[in-house]
Order: sequence, then structure tokens, then C-alpha cells
Amino acid sequence: MKSLVLAEKPSVAKEIARVLKCNVKNKGYLEGQKYVVTWALGHLVTLAEPEYYNKSLKTWRMEDLPMIPDKMKLKVIKQTSNQFNTVKNLMKRNDLNELIVATDAGREGELVARWIMILGGWKKPFYRLWISSQTDKAILDGFKNLKPGRNYDNLFDAAVARSEADWLIGLNVTRALTCKFNAQLTAGRVQTPTLAMIIDREEEIKKFVPKDYWTVRVDFDDYFGDWQGKNGQMRIFDYSKAQEIESKVKGHNVMGIIKEVRNEPKQKLPPLAYDLTELQRDANKRYSFSASKTLSVLQGLYEHHKIVTYPRTDSRYITPDIVPTLQSRLNGMATGPYKEIAKPLLNAKLNPGKRFVDSSKVSDHHAIIPTEEPLKLSNLDNDEKRLYDLIAKRFIEVLYPPYKYEQTTIVTDVNGESFISRGNIVKDIGWKAVKGNKKDEKDEDIPEQNLTLQEKGSKKIVKDIKINKSKTKPPAHYTEATLLTSMEGAGKFIEDEELRESIKQGGIGTPATRADIIEKLLYNNYIERNGRDLIPTSKGMQLIGLVPSDLRSPELTARWELRLSEIAKGNEKKDAFIKDIRENTIELVKGVKSDDSTYKPDNVTKNKCPMCGKYMLLINSKKGKMLCCQDPSCGYRQKENENKFGNMKISKGESRFNQKLISKYSNNNSVGNSLGDLLKEAMKDKN
Repeated sequence: MKSLVLAEKPSVAKEIARVLKCNVKNKGYLEGQKYVVTWALGHLVTLAEPEYYNKSLKTWRMEDLPMIPDKMKLKVIKQTSNQFNTVKNLMKRNDLNELIVATDAGREGELVARWIMILGGWKKPFYRLWISSQTDKAILDGFKNLKPGRNYDNLFDAAVARSEADWLIGLNVTRALTCKFNAQLTAGRVQTPTLAMIIDREEEIKKFVPKDYWTVRVDFDDYFGDWQGKNGQMRIFDYSKAQEIESKVKGHNVMGIIKEVRNEPKQKLPPLAYDLTELQRDANKRYSFSASKTLSVLQGLYEHHKIVTYPRTDSRYITPDIVPTLQSRLNGMATGPYKEIAKPLLNAKLNPGKRFVDSSKVSDHHAIIPTEEPLKLSNLDNDEKRLYDLIAKRFIEVLYPPYKYEQTTIVTDVNGESFISRGNIVKDIGWKAVKGNKKDEKDEDIPEQNLTLQEKGSKKIVKDIKINKSKTKPPAHYTEATLLTSMEGAGKFIEDEELRESIKQGGIGTPATRADIIEKLLYNNYIERNGRDLIPTSKGMQLIGLVPSDLRSPELTARWELRLSEIAKGNEKKDAFIKDIRENTIELVKGVKSDDSTYKPDNVTKNKCPMCGKYMLLINSKKGKMLCCQDPSCGYRQKENENKFGNMKISKGESRFNQKLISKYSNNNSVGNSLGDLLKEAMKDKN
């Protein structure tokens, strides 16, 4: 008897098959003496569309809302049905007595496999392959330590709950908005609060009124000092106050007295290892990578090159069982630019503490770190090298000792006014040696300088004094890096303490989905890029005003994430969660129906619809730019660059009879440029 192995992607399946010596190629699967390895193409099965329940729901009408099926149904995705049928037929083979789920080890990977198993009719035992890297050793070890499939039932329930909730909320509110405002508008539990954060920031920027402020700096000849008030404030918002300080300090005979000299030993611990969100942030800051691009490049480093661990993780720690592998991971990567910086660690006895090793902070997968696979930099393209460099150096930094320094602070008093001076002396460069002793990205309030030895009570000459004028700055526009930070830490927008704590764990969306959310906002023209900045469009600004308030706040997502987390842990039942989602859906649709707002599309073109004569909208679609009639009841669509007939673009292959006839005559030069003439000729042919 053999085991059936189900992977999520063909590339992963082929690697597993190679390791398991499944060398016989067949259409849609590979076979060996002990295993048959097949694959999905991402999801092969999905929740059925509304028209699957009732054909009349194919037409979007407000009176049909809300759509709440008694039981959610599954369907095979048409585009990948051939591969589903291959898997289904394999499931019927009598010589396959068990199934090994080898899809991505996470919530969505569990959903991919289980839905295929349900529609494929699998009733035999099944097991779970749970690995965090794609190296040969990791795969072989994983197959030696398979987990009972039923151990992950709660994770599957959480995935189903997430999917059904998104269907109920997303499809109903999207249809309600589209029907109510006669426009293509979408909404969802993650997309909408993310858009709201971007718009809130934009409004803060627009409302911001800059204020003048002043700082006072005194030159004491061998060091400078910056004025600081008793409350620690260094900014002065009253110019007369700055002048008053200047008058007290200025003068030939004015002397300062050193009131305090503090020498404090300090240290900075290494940064935490990368999770996906932190890596996306850094890649955006340093290389202007979009979150989507970072994930794509990272997936290649994981699946193809096998030199980093599982990408879609929300943890920045490792578990104790990984510690014995650290030396072999260092050996694998100690080449090229990493040879010298890894050398101090190679022969050392590594004993990382809770800064890196903490099982309580690892959920499905540990932090992103290098694997034991030997590094071959020549096999990487430029983007892969840059992203790997971030991961490799961060991994080494975490294992290095703290950065230690002595901080000297001098307080100089001049006629009752205090001036602060600060400087550091490096005692042990520690982890900062990995990238060089660069200054932190956030400048300290008190500028650092090189300080000579000073003694308390010494008198200092006031050589010069300057008043510097500045203006307060508005909040910065979101970049992908800062937006990811806000999505991850959206709890600060929530008043309820329990919810705020829950969203700290999950935030808005998950590390695996945040990149897609940003791309959807861009694709739907709710936001646009201006260099690195993300700017809301008129369409996005209007949408937030039309969406029910529950969906605008991260609070709804926080509630969902808390409960989904509890379902995954087995502390809450999926059915209770879905029952509440159904009730919530009804209320959200009621809110849209009762709204008396208006919407004005900003993507209207000068092209008239050939069916009803209204001006068409330019929209994004899976097939590229499309011209779409602004009247949903008309439904006419065509590609932006279809063949033109006079001043009108003619779409070929449309389903309606008139459109087919128009297409037939689109190249007939004897017919004039008039749509009426064209239709007359077409109707003659019909008769």
C-alpha cells in the first residue's frame, strides 16, 4: 500500500517527490514505491458564488440582500478543475490507504487541503506534514514525524470561519454598496479599516497647521549645549521666551558652571529576528520593495533556493529544538560577505537567551532564519541577494553580544538656565559590527557629540549663542513600511482594552495577507502610489463615507481575530461565531440601504456605451483595463483598446445578440460611423 501526498503547489510537490524518490511522471502527479505525490494549484475548491444557490442571484439587486444561505456550499474552481479531477481520481485508488497533507503549514494551507478532501470524498486516515523549511533534511525529518491530521481540526475550523465570514460580509456589503450607489464599490473586514487608516492620516495632514518653534544652543568652546526646560522640553513655542533666555546668557562676562557630569554604562540588545511583516518593512525602507514583491522574492528563497525558512510567519523567535541547528546554519551561510562576520560565532558555544528562544511566542512557525543549505550567492539574482542579506545579517546580529557604551551627559547652568550636552564612548561594538556602527534611524532629542573630559563645578565661557527657528511637521503619509506597522499594531485605535490586546497578536489581517490587501486597494483605485507614499484617491475617500461605521474601524477585525484565534485553540465553536456574523451581516446591509449619501464616480470617460448611450467608466479587471457602462442594469463591458468603429469602440464576442451583430459589421466600411446605421444593417441581417 502507498501514501497519497497532497502539496499546495507543483514546485513544492516536485521537490517532495524528488526527496521521496517518486520518479515516475504522470499527468498531475508523480509516483514512487511508497508514495504518490500530487498537488493543488493554490485553492482548487472555494465557496460557491451566490448564483450557485439561486440563478436569480447572478443579477445584483438590492431586494435580494442580504444573501445568507442556510449552509455554505463548496464548488470546484472551473479554471483548475482538471487538476482537481486528477486528485479526486487518485483518492479513489484502492492502493492508497492514507493521505499526507503537505500544503503550507498554516491556517490557509489547512483550508486548501481539507476542502479538496471533502469534495474529493476522502474517508481514509490522514496525517499532517508540518515543516518550516524546504531542505531535504527538513522534508525527511517531517515525514518521520507526521502528526495525526485530526490534531489540526480546530485550525481548519478557524479557516472555514474566516472564509465564510468574509463571504457573508464582503459579498453582501459590496453588492449593497454597488446597487445603492450605482457604482462598482467593494468592502471587506480587512480592506476597509486599512483604507480608513490611510484616509484618517490624509485628513490629519490636511488639517495640520504648522507652528513656529525655536531652540537655543550655546557654544561653550569645547562642546555645545542645548537649552532644556524643567519639563524636559527643548522646543520653545514663544519667541519672546527664546529672546529672554538669550538675554540671560549673552554677554562678555557671562559664565556657565557645570552642574552635573553623568557617566552611565549602557547597552543596546540586538534587534529581534525577522517575521514577515518586519522584513517587508525593512525591504520597503531600504530598497523600496512593495510588500507584495518582498513576499514573492522571499517565497523563491524558501521554495526554490531553500536557503531561508517558512516565510509567512508572525513570530520573531525560535523554539529550543532549533538551537542545536544554529551552528550548521552558520556553516551553511559562512561564505562571501558573511564569512568574516560569522567567524566569531562558528567556534563559539552558542547559548542564545529569551531574546531569541521563546516557545511561548512561537505559534505556527518560528522566525525567518537561514537554513542549513549551503549558500550559493551566484545562483541568486540582485533582488534575492538584497533580501537574503537582510535575513542573514539579522540572524547573525541576534547571536552577537549587546552593543555596550558609556553615555556622558553634561548639564551646564548659565544664569539659571540649563543646557544639556551628550556624547557616547563605545566600549564593545557587539552586534553593530555586523553592519558597521551606524546611528539609529530615530535621532535622539539631544544631539550626540564627541565630549572631552569635564569636571563638575568647572566654569565655562559662553563663546556664542544661537536661536534656531523651525516649524512643526505634519504626520508623514503612509508608506508601505509604516502602513504595515499600523496594520500590525492597529490596537492603538481601539478603546476596549481586551480587544486592543487581541489585535496586538493579529492586527489587521495576517502577515500572509497584508501585502495582498495593499495591492487590492491599489488595484481598485482606492489609493495610489506617489513615490513611496500611499495617497487615497477620490474614490477611496468617498467609499469610506459610504461604508457602515463598523467596517471602518479596526475594532471589527479585532473582534474577529480574537474569536478566530480562540476557535483555532479549541476554546470557541465555529458555529457560534458564524451565527453572530450572519446577524452582523443583516445589520450592515440595513445600514447601507438606509443611507442617504451620494456617490460621484471620478473615472468617467468620454466613451459612450453603445447599448444605452451613457458614459462609460474606466476600471481595472483581471483582463486589464476595461470600459464598463456606469449603469449596472445595462452591464455592457469591453476592453479599453478594442477595435474602434468611428468614435465608438466595438467589443467582439459579447454575449448579447446586438453586440454579436455589431461585431459582425465592425469592419464593414460601407456602413457609416453612425451607431444607428450600424444597428439598422445588423437588424436587416437578423430579419
